[in-house]
Amino acid sequence: MNHFERYKPLYYMPPEESLDWAKQDRLHKAPIWCSVDLRDGNQALITPMNLEEKLSYYLFLLDVGFKEIEVGFPAASETEYQFLRTLIDQDMIPEDVTIQVLTQARDHIIEKTFDAIRGAKNVIVHLYNSTSFAQRQQVFRLSEDEIVSIAVEGAKRFNEYAAAMPETNFTFEYSPESFTGTEMEFALRICNAVIDVWQPSQKRPVIINLPSTVEVSMPHVYAQQIAYMSQHLHCREHVIISIHPHNDRGTGVAAAEMALLAGGQRIEGTLFGNGERTGNVDIITLAMNLFTHGVDPELDLSDMPKIVRTYEEANNLPVGMRHPYAGQLVFAAFSGSHQDAIAKGTQYHMENNLPHWTVPYLPLDPRDVSREYEADVIRINSQSGKGGIAYILEHHFGYNLPREYVNICSPISLQSVSWIREGTGTLADMTLTINGEDYYLTAKGNGSLDAVSRALRMANSEVQFSFEDYSEHALEVDSDSQAAAYVKISDQKGKNFWGVGVHHDITLASVRALISAVNRMDREWKVISKT
Repeated sequence: MNHFERYKPLYYMPPEESLDWAKQDRLHKAPIWCSVDLRDGNQALITPMNLEEKLSYYLFLLDVGFKEIEVGFPAASETEYQFLRTLIDQDMIPEDVTIQVLTQARDHIIEKTFDAIRGAKNVIVHLYNSTSFAQRQQVFRLSEDEIVSIAVEGAKRFNEYAAAMPETNFTFEYSPESFTGTEMEFALRICNAVIDVWQPSQKRPVIINLPSTVEVSMPHVYAQQIAYMSQHLHCREHVIISIHPHNDRGTGVAAAEMALLAGGQRIEGTLFGNGERTGNVDIITLAMNLFTHGVDPELDLSDMPKIVRTYEEANNLPVGMRHPYAGQLVFAAFSGSHQDAIAKGTQYHMENNLPHWTVPYLPLDPRDVSREYEADVIRINSQSGKGGIAYILEHHFGYNLPREYVNICSPISLQSVSWIREGTGTLADMTLTINGEDYYLTAKGNGSLDAVSRALRMANSEVQFSFEDYSEHALEVDSDSQAAAYVKISDQKGKNFWGVGVHHDITLASVRALISAVNRMDREWKVISKT
């Protein structure tokens, strides 16, 4: 990593500061969503979809609720062209859905694009050309005026072809490709030049799409660029600002949210962020972020397992195990403290019927996206603490444990015990193994457990304890089921120790619980008296 000095920021700040958008704490409505899975996402696949696969995925996007779908680059290949024609000829485009097609600002490509969309009712035709300093200098080797001329001439061709197709409701879109690497004054100049050609109106707005074709800045910089454009575009009231963030720096979602705060109204992205290099912005995450802030995302993501399954099958790409909202492990907790808080939080919600979801560590109720809560919330591994294990034992096996262990038998182990009633008391005869040696002990008490307690105290007078709590319950409903007993004792310093015993005989379960507690209290037993 000694070559970091070769790099410098490749973005351009606006000529004026614009940070008023940062005073907002959140978004309050969903943007216009445009899925580019079938074009931008598809071209990034190792094996692009064939015609049947694209048709199937298109229907899936309709089911999710997209009203704008970029269906391809019809001049790029025969598959793209035939896909578009199939949608039109077989009447597969609902009345409330607009398809989008992409074209470069070149005459023969524009001509084929308009030919491909003939007969469609609602179409966004998307024009683009590269504007960044690096592209102008290294790829096209053209001046700013020449780059503007390319865009303007393409915009004029749009007007001509659209005029010859009055049956189609056209919306024109322009993208200064590599917008984030373009000087802001020049980006504004070329966008306004295109707007002036198209003359947007209330009935026919224009979309200006400002892509971070390559993400080169921190998210707040992109937002300031969007804000600058929003404040200075011609005919702003009839212009829809669209953003198309990529994820090269891994901050595509943050950049998109900030750009929306700064004036963006529309987003082009893909499900789970599929796309060139590190991908496009992830529409699933953006939409679910809105949902967890109490905003209707206007997409149906209620069956997340189905969405994941369909996406993975169509794109032959996996959704990460910890992908936000959709990964297999996002509703699981391995940390003991997390497990404990989740268990208590969900129980509190059940008991109090709270109007808002506030469970610790879970920003989303898994049931809202068709995930199984009991199966997914708690996972146990070598890092899990006592809280998570206690939850599993209680909810799946019936053990109501005070975060401890059952039938501890070291250094003291019960070999046998019998009781004899003597008047109002009980005499206990026990054989114990203590530190590997067998001992016979006997003592009298008010009851069975008191007698055993006295025998233990007699065995080592230096170890004294007091009873603090006791409870018991059956583990099953059958008559021969096991029972669990819980004993809490305290030493002379007031420190508490729990013990748990399990046995078919509840009395023996209580003895085992007491011995478990004593074993936890003092592991260095020395027998002083045998009787």
